[in-house]
Amino acid sequence: MPKLLLLVAASVAMASVRPPARTDRRPPAPFFTSVREGVAVLFREPVLLPAVVLDLFAVLFGGATALLPIFAEEILHVGPRGFGLLRAAPAVGALLASAVMVARGPFRRAGRTLLLGVAGFGLCMIGFALSRSFLLSLALLAASGALDMVSVLVRSTLLQLRVPEALLGRVASINQIFIGSSNEIGAFESGAAARLLGTVPSVVMGGAITLAVVAVVAWRAPALRRLGPLGS
Repeated sequence: MPKLLLLVAASVAMASVRPPARTDRRPPAPFFTSVREGVAVLFREPVLLPAVVLDLFAVLFGGATALLPIFAEEILHVGPRGFGLLRAAPAVGALLASAVMVARGPFRRAGRTLLLGVAGFGLCMIGFALSRSFLLSLALLAASGALDMVSVLVRSTLLQLRVPEALLGRVASINQIFIGSSNEIGAFESGAAARLLGTVPSVVMGGAITLAVVAVVAWRAPALRRLGPLGS
């Protein structure tokens, strides 16, 4: 019932929003033209594309969500209840990080914060794979969720600030396709790597790949590395 009430309240609030009147509307472009224009904006932006690549590869290789049942049952021996706590820990960390970021204000060095956040995510995944303590594993997963929220905040804000308004929907859609598909492909990659290498080595390898991607992006994208406050 509470969920239903919240859904109704959200629907009423959305229905009350009236977009500003615009007189410069263009006729809709063909589908492939829209995709091409959105991709062109991504590749033209020296800051936005590296930020998307960072998140894409971190999700693709660094996550361990698909393997949590194995960790709960065979490694940490905490059963279904423990699995539920492990599964919820990243969301709890993300929620806490959101509250902290609202209170502290904008990042003064957003590029370095993004790089350190993704690197920290990779380190958390390596630590989680090697942990045999349930409480430590919970803490590492919560930290990974918090660091992932930092990455989401910086990337989504860059998307709003760096993309022309007329192309924002196209670029946002392409970004969502990349991130959404990487979640599913990442789950497949986790299962395949665990089958070939073992559960723990596959997660350690994924975290190490994430760190390598951060190093390459920091080297090849100096504009992102030197990015100051968002909006500057």
